[in-house]
Amino acid sequence: MLRRLDYKCHFCSSCEGLGCKGEMPGMGGPWESSNFIANVAGWKRLAAQLLDGNQSLPLPAVRLAPMTGAVENVGYQEERSFYFDLLIAACAAGIGLSIGDGCPDEKLLFGIEATKAAAQFFPQVRAAVFIKPYENKRILERMEWSQEVAEIYGVDIDSYNIITMRNKVNLEKKTATQLRELKAATTLPFAIKGVFTTEDVELVTELKPDIVVVSNHGGRIETRRGSTADFLLEQGATLKSNCGQLWVDSGIRSYRDLQVAARLGASQVMIGRPVVTALCRDGVKGVIHAMENLRSIDPVLGSV
Repeated sequence: MLRRLDYKCHFCSSCEGLGCKGEMPGMGGPWESSNFIANVAGWKRLAAQLLDGNQSLPLPAVRLAPMTGAVENVGYQEERSFYFDLLIAACAAGIGLSIGDGCPDEKLLFGIEATKAAAQFFPQVRAAVFIKPYENKRILERMEWSQEVAEIYGVDIDSYNIITMRNKVNLEKKTATQLRELKAATTLPFAIKGVFTTEDVELVTELKPDIVVVSNHGGRIETRRGSTADFLLEQGATLKSNCGQLWVDSGIRSYRDLQVAARLGASQVMIGRPVVTALCRDGVKGVIHAMENLRSIDPVLGSV
């Protein structure tokens, strides 16, 4: 573990996008982190509007969001140790795993390696593998790399909207036909992640994937202003009628947020920054404590 001063997280009392406002690389987001801030605020506002104190729906399962760029965004000294630390901590806290890819390819390879290592301590563990929208040949290659650890394959469609990444590794704006080819190449559930525009909803209705993940990358994508909570409220019914499962991420911090996500039809939620913050601050025990807080009716995830 590094000293606290080496990390890019500011360890705010509550993770709401204020301490790291606009910091990219770092833990913030574009537009002075306005969508990061909106994500957190959106769940709180909908909780006040939608919850009546008599919520009987099962809470969504919790899964680690795919996170890469440990050196540039988190402040770890090296990428490889980050994935090992993060995935072991997530397993210890009893949440599902996700891994993602990035540039260079070692980011995905480290995630695969770390998942295999976690399985030595937590038998049968697998990960949702999210791949950027390269040409299909490259996606299929990465699906093959990760077949020993994958429980779900997904394409992170809105990575296309990260302009620097798109230009660097030739990302594509995926069509339903291209995604259908990938879906047919595996017997595992197939997901599309990063649904956050009306155009994305149209893609879902045409493709009908196994899993749809409503996400704006924690507010780091510059497509439109707004929160994932509000988008789920507006489009959740349409999305759920055109997929097997509906997931959501970005800005979820409390038990009440989980209740709202369940009310809006989500069967899983993904958590990113607060897990990394807890790991950097207090290691595995910090992540375990953070997840206990998330499942508690009172505490807020990310609070010290």
